[in-house]
Amino acid sequence: MSRPSAVRHALGHAAVVAATGAALYPVLWVIKMALSPGQAFDPSPSPWPRVVSLQNFRDLWGLGGTGHLWRELGNSLIVAVATALVGLLSSATAAFAFSRLRFRGRQASLAFFLATQMFPGIMMAIPLYILLDDLRLLDSLTGLVLVYSTTSVPFCVWSLKGYLDTLPRELDEAARIDGATSWQIFWKVILPLARPALAVTALFAFLSAWNEYILAATFLGDARKYTLPVALQSYVGEYHTEWGHFAAGAIVVSIPVMLVFFALQKHLVAGLTAGGVKG
Repeated sequence: MSRPSAVRHALGHAAVVAATGAALYPVLWVIKMALSPGQAFDPSPSPWPRVVSLQNFRDLWGLGGTGHLWRELGNSLIVAVATALVGLLSSATAAFAFSRLRFRGRQASLAFFLATQMFPGIMMAIPLYILLDDLRLLDSLTGLVLVYSTTSVPFCVWSLKGYLDTLPRELDEAARIDGATSWQIFWKVILPLARPALAVTALFAFLSAWNEYILAATFLGDARKYTLPVALQSYVGEYHTEWGHFAAGAIVVSIPVMLVFFALQKHLVAGLTAGGVKG
C-alpha cells in the first residue's frame, strides 16, 4: 500500500484543525463573555475579549456580599456524588445478577429497563412529584437524589451488564470450586475486573445529576436547596439577561465535570481498549 501523498496528509490535518476549531469556538466565546466586563451581549464573532476582567467571577461568588453560590455549589456536589454512589451500587448489583444469574423474569426485566430509556425524564415529572409529596421529600436534596438515581440506573445496568458479559464465566466457576459465595465472587472477582466500566457508570451518573435543570427546578422550591443549574437560571430574566454572570457560572459548572473526567481518564480509556482478562 502506497503512503499517502503530502497533499492528502495536509488536507487531513487541515480537516482535523477545522473540526477542532468548530468544536472549541463556542467554548472560547463563553470564556470571552465571562472575562469581558459588564453584562451586555457581545455580538462580535471574535472569540477574544477586548478587555480582560475577573469582575464577573467576583460578582458570582459575592453578590451583595453574601457569596451565595457556595451554597448552591455544595448542594450540587452533594446531589451529584450521592447519585453516583447510589446509582453505582444499585446498578452494579443488578448488572451482576442479570449477567451471571438465571432466574424467572430475567429477560422481561431487561426489556423493561430498556423501555424506560425510550421516554424523556420530563414525562415522569408529575408522578414523581406526587410520590415525593406523599413521602414529604419535596424541597429536599434526598428526594432529588432518589429521582436522579431512578432515572440513571436503567442505563447504568445495561452498560455494566454488557461489560460483565465479556468476563469469562470460568472465573466464577474457579472461585466456586474454592468455596466462594456469589457475594464473594461479586466483590472480590468481578468488581476489580470491572473498574473501567464502573468508572464510566459513575461518570454518567455524576453528569446526569450535575447538569440536570428541569427536574431540580420542579422539585425544589426552597432557594436554600437550589443546585447550580437552577441558581444560574436566575441570571436570565424576562426583560434582562446578565450575560457575563451567566457565562462565568457556566464555566464554574463545567470545572468539576472536567476534574472528574480527568481523574477517571485512565479507567475510561482502559474500558474502551482492554478486555476483562488479559491472557
